[in-house]
Amino acid sequence: MSATSEPNVGSFTLDGPLTAGPSGSIEVPEHEEWSLPNGFAWVFLGDGNRQLTRPVIMADGFSLGRSKLDVLYQGLESGAFPFVSELRRRGRDVILLGFDERSASILDNAQTAIAAILQAGAEQVGDARLVVGGFSMGGIVTRYALAKMERQRMDHRTALYFSYDSPHRGASIPVGVQAFSYFIPFPNDFAKQMNSPAARQMLWQHYDRDTGKIGVAPERTEFLAALDRVGGWPQIPMKIAVANGRGDGVGLPEVKPGEVALRIDQIYPGTTFYTQAQGNDVTAAYLNRRFPKAEKTITTSGFPETDGAPGGTLHTYQILAQTMEKLGGKVDLRHEDVCFVPSVSAVAIRDIDEQDSLYVDIDSLSPEESELDDFLCSSTTTAHTAITEELATWITDRLPD
Repeated sequence: MSATSEPNVGSFTLDGPLTAGPSGSIEVPEHEEWSLPNGFAWVFLGDGNRQLTRPVIMADGFSLGRSKLDVLYQGLESGAFPFVSELRRRGRDVILLGFDERSASILDNAQTAIAAILQAGAEQVGDARLVVGGFSMGGIVTRYALAKMERQRMDHRTALYFSYDSPHRGASIPVGVQAFSYFIPFPNDFAKQMNSPAARQMLWQHYDRDTGKIGVAPERTEFLAALDRVGGWPQIPMKIAVANGRGDGVGLPEVKPGEVALRIDQIYPGTTFYTQAQGNDVTAAYLNRRFPKAEKTITTSGFPETDGAPGGTLHTYQILAQTMEKLGGKVDLRHEDVCFVPSVSAVAIRDIDEQDSLYVDIDSLSPEESELDDFLCSSTTTAHTAITEELATWITDRLPD
């Protein structure tokens, strides 16, 4: 390390299980590849199918860079429920949809989804209607794509839309963590990810690197307006969703508001991140660096207790702590995981900006309050987009004949 710079954070990014795990332990079977505008797809024919017959399109989620469909396949197959294999066993053709840039605008990547839907319809034999959906951001991309096709009177031939822990009402990354990405005094992938179009569109609150203000990014406002212009949701298919978070209003009881989540010493000395608390002028993070010397306190006002809320979790502070340790830092990690996609967001039943809404007992609400036709919350808190037998079986049991 030089005397005038901090260690490089390298390619550090925040990813869920489906986009961050190593590939290789499960062999990817033979498949066809489609080249699509701004993306591509891998096609796995169902057992006994010689041609595309009963397509299920599943879109990749948010991360930085080009989709790694081998990693996506790995995430879908390596858990308690081999999702792709089970679909193929039932005679379904699985189409994994990837993007040239996963952090690009949802509106741009929706064009890739539309192209995949049209190609599936063109190559399919028989008259079985499609299943279309995705994981995390992929569920938002396909939601917009189907709604846009309907608005433009294009026949998507889709009977079922599904989303898997998708942030229909927004996702949450602690604003102190967002601010830290820009506090690092050189360009880095972490900052690039946080400032990407997709992040700005999905996050319910965004830290603006230029102004230092915290609020709804203009890109999110514009995206929600675009979604509204196409009717918000597709109207023709049945719409279902699952949440990796619980539905009984119980979040992460170990994540108490206002506690130290992570402290860093030796590099970025004294930099401390706190779990989100309610109130005004609440300290979310204290940031300190040596070269060039700077310090900053990040505060919030009017936030609910997002970090401990019911929802699919992300290893946010664990990933950050491990990166700092690799660079020679000393860390005091108190909370590895925090909520990323609140349950109320994943099942489109409440907004997440009010404490009572964020922690509502979804199970006690009328299902008709959701914008979806049917949904399921996990019985236990699980990682964002983690494939569990409970959630995956619920989806496969609802596939159309």
